[in-house]
Amino acid sequence: MMSTASDSGSGLRAWRAGAAKSIVLDQPRILAILNVTPDSFSDGGTYATPEAVAEAAALALRDGADGLDVGGESTRPGARRVPAAEQIRRIVPAIRAIRSAVGPAPPMSVDTTLAEVAAAALDTGADAINDVSAGTEDARMLDLAARRGAGVILMHRLAPPQQDSYSDRYATPPDYSAGGGVVAVVRQFLADRAAAALAAGIAPEGIVLDPGLGFGKTVDQNLELIARTGELAALGYPILSGASRKSFVGRVSGLGAESSPLQRVHGSVALSVVHWSRGASIFRVHDVPAHAQALRAASAAARACRAGGAVDGDVGACG
Repeated sequence: MMSTASDSGSGLRAWRAGAAKSIVLDQPRILAILNVTPDSFSDGGTYATPEAVAEAAALALRDGADGLDVGGESTRPGARRVPAAEQIRRIVPAIRAIRSAVGPAPPMSVDTTLAEVAAAALDTGADAINDVSAGTEDARMLDLAARRGAGVILMHRLAPPQQDSYSDRYATPPDYSAGGGVVAVVRQFLADRAAAALAAGIAPEGIVLDPGLGFGKTVDQNLELIARTGELAALGYPILSGASRKSFVGRVSGLGAESSPLQRVHGSVALSVVHWSRGASIFRVHDVPAHAQALRAASAAARACRAGGAVDGDVGACG
C-alpha cells in the first residue's frame, strides 16, 4: 500500500520514502531488487538494457512489490568499486525507463554510498537512498537526503566489499565480543547513524534501519541478528531484511558451500517469514512472487491468530 504523505497521518506506521510518498507498514512490504550491474552476486548482467530493467520493474510491481531498489554497484564480498560517473551512467537510463514504464507512483530507492550518484538518481525519479555504509562513506549523503526530503535506509556493515568475505567462508570470523556481541554492536551503530540522520535534518519517519545480514557476519551471527530483531526494532524505526539469496541462506538450507544463489530461493523465503515474525517489516528481495505470497500468508495467519486470542496461551506466538 503506497500513500501520499498527506494520507500517512492515519495512525498506521509508515516509512516516508520521499517528500510525497509513504509505504504504510500495516503488513510486510517488499522492495524489488533491480541491479543494473554486470557483477552482482546473484543477478549481475540480468538487466543489460534500460528496457529490460523497466520490464522487470513492471513485473515486480504486478507480482506484489511495494517499491523498487535500483543499484549500479555490486556490494558483494570482493567486488571492485565503481566510480560515481559509471554508476550514474548505469542507473540514470534505468530509472528513466522504469518511470516511463510504471509511472511516478511506486516508491523507488537508489542503492549507493555516493552522494553524487544519489543526487543524479533523485533528479531522475528516485525517492529514497539505500546506503549500505549508513552515510559514513560520503559525508555529504545525509545532508543531501535532508535537503531533498528523501527517505534513507541505513545499513550496518563491518567493512567495505573489497575487504569482506562471504558469511560461510571467513578464515578468521568477525569478532564482536569487545562490543558485547553482534547484536549489541549493530544496535549501537544503527542508533548512532539514526541520530546522525536526525541531526542532518532527516525526519524520523524517513529512516529505515538495516542490520546488514551477510555484511561482515558469520552464518551464526546472521541468525542471531534475525532472532533478536526486536532489540533493533526497539530503537523505534522500521527494520529492513536483506537475506535474499545470500550465502548463509544456502548454508542453513543444507545446500552446502557451493550452492548457487538461484538455489536459495526457498531458504530466503523461509528466513524472511521468520524475520518478519521477529520484527522486520520491509524486505529487499530478488524473488518477488515467492516472498509476496509467503509473507501475505504469514501475515494473514498472524492476524487470525491474534483475533483468536492466543496460541497455547501465548498471544506473542501469533507473530
